[in-house]
Amino acid sequence: MTAPSAEKLHQACDTLAEQDPVLATAYRAIGLPNWRGTTANFESLARIVVYQLISTKAADAIWARVHARFAQITAKAVLDDEAEQLRACGLSRPKLQHLLAIAAAVEAGDLDFNRLSQSPIDGARKTLLAVRGIGPWTAETFLMNAIGHLDAFPHGDVGLIEAFRRLSGAENRLSAKDFSAHAEQWRPFRAVAAHLLYDWYNANRP
Repeated sequence: MTAPSAEKLHQACDTLAEQDPVLATAYRAIGLPNWRGTTANFESLARIVVYQLISTKAADAIWARVHARFAQITAKAVLDDEAEQLRACGLSRPKLQHLLAIAAAVEAGDLDFNRLSQSPIDGARKTLLAVRGIGPWTAETFLMNAIGHLDAFPHGDVGLIEAFRRLSGAENRLSAKDFSAHAEQWRPFRAVAAHLLYDWYNANRP
């Protein structure tokens, strides 16, 4: 993945800060966010699936065990492994089924990462969501971090919603629906807004 240039990030952050005082506060506090770039491959997508909906501490432990099983985490390696051995790494049965479905799509050529990297965001999103085991949050996170689309946005991300609540001084979090609606004003830089919120939250953990 090619991370946005510093010039592009400056432009995006300046635009976002003009549009939203909450993001302006985050930008003043942390400056340019660190882009969470990964490689567009099966391993990166598998990692996102493992980390979804569980604590970072638990996901770190599970991912470390999965990583230790393979010289290289590829779709073929996962498909060739024994399911119960993968389950022993700490993967829930649904997550294992998701990983196997994604691996099968990669091996069948239905999910081609080179083609995905060259696709416009709407087409790339549609391709990802067509694969069993890839939901909206996983697809948007992959599009943001592995493909580098500046307007990808992981709707419903609790960390983002909580960061926004604390920055805005609100007593209660927005609902996922209301947060997504608010984020519409951040187009076409919603991924940059997400990185601003992530970095501010990590720098100001309770």
